[in-house]
Amino acid sequence: MNILVIGCGGREHSIVMKLSESERISKLFVAPGNAGMKQAESVAIDEMNMEELVTFAKDKQIDLTIVGPENPLNEGIADSFIEAGLKVFAPQKAAALLEGSKSFAKEFMKKHAVPTAAYGTFTSADEAKMYIEKQGAPIVIKADGLAAGKGVIVAETQEQALAAVDEILVGKAFDGAGAKIVVEEFLSGKEFSLMAFVHEHNVYPMVPARDHKRAFDHDEGANTGGMGVFAPVPDVTADHLDFAMKEILQKTADGLMHEGRPFTGILYAGLMMTEDGPKVIEFNTRFGDPETQVVLPLLKNDLVQVLLDVMDGKDPGLEWEVASCVGVVLASQGYPGSYSKGVAIPAISETDTYTVHAGTKQVEDKLVSDGGRVLLVGAKDTSHEAAREKVYRALADVENGREFFYRTDIGK
Repeated sequence: MNILVIGCGGREHSIVMKLSESERISKLFVAPGNAGMKQAESVAIDEMNMEELVTFAKDKQIDLTIVGPENPLNEGIADSFIEAGLKVFAPQKAAALLEGSKSFAKEFMKKHAVPTAAYGTFTSADEAKMYIEKQGAPIVIKADGLAAGKGVIVAETQEQALAAVDEILVGKAFDGAGAKIVVEEFLSGKEFSLMAFVHEHNVYPMVPARDHKRAFDHDEGANTGGMGVFAPVPDVTADHLDFAMKEILQKTADGLMHEGRPFTGILYAGLMMTEDGPKVIEFNTRFGDPETQVVLPLLKNDLVQVLLDVMDGKDPGLEWEVASCVGVVLASQGYPGSYSKGVAIPAISETDTYTVHAGTKQVEDKLVSDGGRVLLVGAKDTSHEAAREKVYRALADVENGREFFYRTDIGK
């Protein structure tokens, strides 16, 4: 089979790494890819150039395309491939709206009795501020649209919440993504992520993962796209997973079918473990980043066969290693704010670890940074602590906090 992966980040590199293990693949392409994706042939087509991607898929007789990032999904890339008679594992635009609009997602959950936080939706700063003053703090303010994982502000005080409203609605901090905001009840508890392979009514969950969103140790600093992650999650019980599967993932898949938005692809639920059980913080309609980088290494199945079975309506019979996987992100100094690109990336030993490239490019014979999150260093072992030790041993020679930085407490 000829397979195409669309995207250029750590999530896509992890998908490429897993797919490359399959004996079913004749040729593996990635568009546009990055400097670390040696397991596939990179194609210089931007992930948003749907016309060229469809043409390429036809010319190279691509049997299956997997879409990684959220932006092309929400612009309808799956629709374009399907209209061209091409097989694609990704949700169509109508279903991808579950991630593309937080207000749509909240209304959808309310309609289909999916557990989530109480909320209000606003385009008026004054009305949002009145709601905040009535609800009090802590409270959560979210840009409605796609903001690369950074459009969420957890305000611990009312003053911070009011400032966040001005920042998003008035100051246009997230451009069009912040033309509308969702103001949510603050849920306390521990977060975890649960992804599933989905086709229409059929839902096949993966192992849960937990990522660390804040930039710095002790969960301090700004929210990022994720600074580190581990899987599985010891404090998430079989009962919790059963509840999340039945009351959240299955209800969502069924609700989308009911609304004429059939879903094929990866459904990701970002969940908070509250006193009343898991509740949805957010939905993604694709593999999570960085969760994918520690979940896929634990999958024993051939990923190609899994995707084909799911699309054919068959149970893929998912099997998972009885092991732990931990990943730590190496980020450019300044991320998630402004940062420099083109900085030479330090060598990292891969004796007991693996390296996933996110924001890298090759300049002559040198590997340099090309994004905020640059690499993820991951490791598997029989215990969580042993996996952590392997990762931090590999990162020990990197000068933390000069040109790059990483959290030292991932998985603690």
